[in-house]
Amino acid sequence: MEGDECGGFPPEPSEGSSQRGSVASSVTRGQFPFFFVWCLQYSIFVPLCVFLFGTWCLIALCIYQTDSCKLMTSSWLADVPCFALDYYVDFHPWLCSPTAQDVLVYLVGDSAVHLCVEGVACVSVQELGRSVREALHIPDSAMDAFAFWLCSPLLELQLKPKHQPYKLCRQWQDLLYRFTEASEEDISQDEPCLQYRRNVFYPKSKELQIEDEGVLRLLYDEARVNILAGRFPCDPETWTGLGALSFAMELGVGLDDQKATAALREKKLISFLPAHVSGGGGGLFSTLRGKGGRQAGLEHNLLEEYRKISTLGSTPPEPTQHLRQYLSTCHSLPYYGCAFFSGEIDKPAQGILHRAGRKAVNVGISLEGVYVMDIKEKHVLLGLRFSELSWDHSYPEGEGDSHILWLEFDGEEAGTPVNKLLKIYSKQAELMSGLIEFCVELQSAGEGGAATETDNDVSLSHQPAGQAGNSDRGRGGRRGKLRRQSSVVCSRVHTLNTISYVDNGKEIKRLKPKRAASFFTRQAQPPTYSSVQVEQG
Repeated sequence: MEGDECGGFPPEPSEGSSQRGSVASSVTRGQFPFFFVWCLQYSIFVPLCVFLFGTWCLIALCIYQTDSCKLMTSSWLADVPCFALDYYVDFHPWLCSPTAQDVLVYLVGDSAVHLCVEGVACVSVQELGRSVREALHIPDSAMDAFAFWLCSPLLELQLKPKHQPYKLCRQWQDLLYRFTEASEEDISQDEPCLQYRRNVFYPKSKELQIEDEGVLRLLYDEARVNILAGRFPCDPETWTGLGALSFAMELGVGLDDQKATAALREKKLISFLPAHVSGGGGGLFSTLRGKGGRQAGLEHNLLEEYRKISTLGSTPPEPTQHLRQYLSTCHSLPYYGCAFFSGEIDKPAQGILHRAGRKAVNVGISLEGVYVMDIKEKHVLLGLRFSELSWDHSYPEGEGDSHILWLEFDGEEAGTPVNKLLKIYSKQAELMSGLIEFCVELQSAGEGGAATETDNDVSLSHQPAGQAGNSDRGRGGRRGKLRRQSSVVCSRVHTLNTISYVDNGKEIKRLKPKRAASFFTRQAQPPTYSSVQVEQG
């Protein structure tokens, strides 16, 4: 049609210009972008559109996955106050979306609290705590008994009220690189879960005053998990009595011998006794040598304790009676309520070649003191109140060196009073030192005094489990001697590879291997003894 400039066909090639030029000039007159004309000419418009659309979808998917909450990952219980996380709380405020998201807050047992939280990326521990306490019906009187933890098999951190769990989850790998020796592969696969469990700063004296059955049940579940996992070392009579109490709470009292035996075999001993006791290794050869007989002995002892519980009263027990009895027995363990850290200590030189190595240990720190425990043997190596030790933390001096927590305490060498030094190698030494310092400050301010008084001044680092509750000494009484040296709760200082110093009245001289400098510049209670000083010259 005439006059239809925009809709006309391109001129024929015979008109003195190429078809390529004609297309360009025609499209230009029609005001089409040259880039799309070029794409049409070379038949790449469709592939280009597919590429751009795919790129856009990929970017949108990455943003969605980045903003997804990582708090709903199941993990093992296992512990640890977060004193060095103030450097990790900065975040982008644009992530605080008002959209509600599902969050699972795990309890120590097999259950979890399901919450629907708005702005999960910016919600604080304090705000989240109100929702959890409401869901669990925890009274205000016990609101300080629990705290939020970020837990994984590699690291445990107790959060402060101002912390925002989601943001710390996003930076979890940075924390693992800083506070663990885990490999890059393990770190890349590790994810934390948000857990609601006992507050390490909650005194045991206040715990004894709790009457709410639900709160006692939560505390019992956590204590039971720690007993079964071997995290709380205890003697046979202690874990047998605790296992019988768990058996009675789960199946009730008054069962006859036949029913009780059948129920125990159905549930299996591992449900009531520590794993290293009831399900110890050894393989087929161990089984052929009489493992079955040992299991029968454990069953017999457990059922005997159960019969004692059943015959204590003719009337059914109160709902909280066994819960309180279980927790009361756990309170006799010095490390109940501790936050746990992983580390290593030097082994004493052994053999003709005097070969030495390192031993893996758990370091438990509570409001009362510090406890070093052998992970493999499940017993205490060293237990000290804060008034019995001095401590410091040293940073690595060179490549291959490790963070070290130094513990100084009184000891003897051939009858001579000495000061001993124990080195604990751990990337978590910074956390341990911070927790010790904070607990000492609480004690000095009188906030931790109530928890200490309930122990009747009996040295928890030396008293066997199950016997602290039988002490009738009043406050201010003298510490008792070791009642049973073979108890797993007793310190085994003689098995430690320590550095010893002696005070000759003027200065402190070295007895065993020399050290270039001392790290000790502070003490929990200065009047206890003199701080270590290195002789000059």
